[in-house]
Amino acid sequence: MSAIMSPVGRLAKMFASAGAGDYLGEPVTVAQHLLQAAALAAAAGAPPALVAAALLHDTGHLRGDDPLADGQQPSGRALMAGADNDHGERGAAWLARWFPPPVTEPVRLHVAAKRYLCAAEPGYLALLSPASVYTLSVQGGPMTGAEAAAFAAAPGAAGAVAVRRWDDAAKDPGAVVPGFGAYRALLEGLLRAG
Repeated sequence: MSAIMSPVGRLAKMFASAGAGDYLGEPVTVAQHLLQAAALAAAAGAPPALVAAALLHDTGHLRGDDPLADGQQPSGRALMAGADNDHGERGAAWLARWFPPPVTEPVRLHVAAKRYLCAAEPGYLALLSPASVYTLSVQGGPMTGAEAAAFAAAPGAAGAVAVRRWDDAAKDPGAVVPGFGAYRALLEGLLRAG
């Protein structure tokens, strides 16, 4: 195999890696979760960049066990052990080498969107899975009123909230959705030139 791999090829390898094999505390694997989120985004008629963001929002978890990653990265296990692994920020920074902000910003902000929704929508917290409630506590808990107002005014907030909602719904162990290959052309069409 060539040492040079396209960004989409790298992502395909990551989706098939050991790092995609579990999603601690949830009844699906990380890969199943991401594919379900992308399928939900596509079914909602989301623009290609948001479908890609839904597909890639937990890339920061996948990189934890990826032999192609740029150095060892904390995995989802660190988050479940009580250490915020900053997977949204790390995943977005890694993806930004190839993808534009309409893809990377919702990835970067999807954890903040969970914190925002907990503050802005009564009853949202009760909809979260037990694992998501636990990680919320590790990730800073619900936002304050001032934090929520600042988040809502930030560029990319609406996309991040949409990705968050698909993230929350993408935990069905019985769901049958398209595999990574169904998104190759979409991802290749979003790559930055040069």
